[in-house]
Amino acid sequence: MPSQKTILRALAGEILPTPPIWMMRQAGRYLPEYKATRAQAGDFLSLCYNPDLAAEVTLQPIRRYGFDAAILFADILLLPQALGADLWFVTGEGPRLSTITTQSGLDGLKPADSVNEHLSPIYETVRILARELPHETTLIGFAGSPWTVATYMIAGKGTPDQGPAHALKTENRVVFDGLIDLITEATIVYLSAQIEAGAEVVKLFDSWAGSLEGEDFQRYSIEPMRRITAALKTAHPTTPIIAFPRGAGAHYSGLHAAIGADCIALDDGVKAEWAAKEVQTGGCVQGNLASSHMVSGGDALVSETRAIVEAFAGGGHIFNLGHGITPDADPENVQLMIDTVRGK
Repeated sequence: MPSQKTILRALAGEILPTPPIWMMRQAGRYLPEYKATRAQAGDFLSLCYNPDLAAEVTLQPIRRYGFDAAILFADILLLPQALGADLWFVTGEGPRLSTITTQSGLDGLKPADSVNEHLSPIYETVRILARELPHETTLIGFAGSPWTVATYMIAGKGTPDQGPAHALKTENRVVFDGLIDLITEATIVYLSAQIEAGAEVVKLFDSWAGSLEGEDFQRYSIEPMRRITAALKTAHPTTPIIAFPRGAGAHYSGLHAAIGADCIALDDGVKAEWAAKEVQTGGCVQGNLASSHMVSGGDALVSETRAIVEAFAGGGHIFNLGHGITPDADPENVQLMIDTVRGK
């Protein structure tokens, strides 16, 4: 029987009178209840690896707002840790990892098919959510795309221009390609296990795709996502896949076919009217309200939300932000966005 879940219906290409809605980073630091649960966990990684508490923060925005989907609470850097990289978080500065820049460093990582033991708490979180989410709410699993994950593993932290990864790509293509291949294979294992645990949709986040130029964009952003999608579709043919190559710009056109994804998530750097003509013709799209509206609110939030809904009304559309919600967002603005999408 066809699914009654609106997210799954939109992903199948159905045109709905009201687009389903969820929000990247919807479980996070803008919510007081999240802050309380994180304090209970002690630190960020402890929260990620505690299935009961990770499930709790995943459920919090569903209880508060009634989003049409919940996205698993985890972090894209848990996979490098499962491969053997050291990972820790510095308060106020973000993640830090041991760096992989040489063949010996690459050789010291674990094989792709070994990651499930380390990541078993994440799969338990998925199982809890599959039981506890409201019946109408879709459960989304996710992973970082190989290029984005590699940028952190090479630099040991986030960087403004992904310079260390670009440098390694130029100076030692063998090591760079080997790292991309390892992350690609490990991501297939990771997402497949999430699906087996109960994830109904999975999403690939290539947050730094926009820093790749020319042939490198195809080779290191699109091709790994295509490989992952093809493998998952072989193993789990009914599971929809969302791809998010943030910053792709004009390259968003044609990506449904190039990746094989059911949905292309759009950042707010492209106009909804353009994307409706150039991207949505290939399948469902997701996006793409600027996350700054969650801070500023007001009439601009309402008018831009309405414009995006109208622009994408002719095809499959999941309403979302163009990037994750920021810690300084006002929870009341999230409610205003939802009410506007739903015509309240």
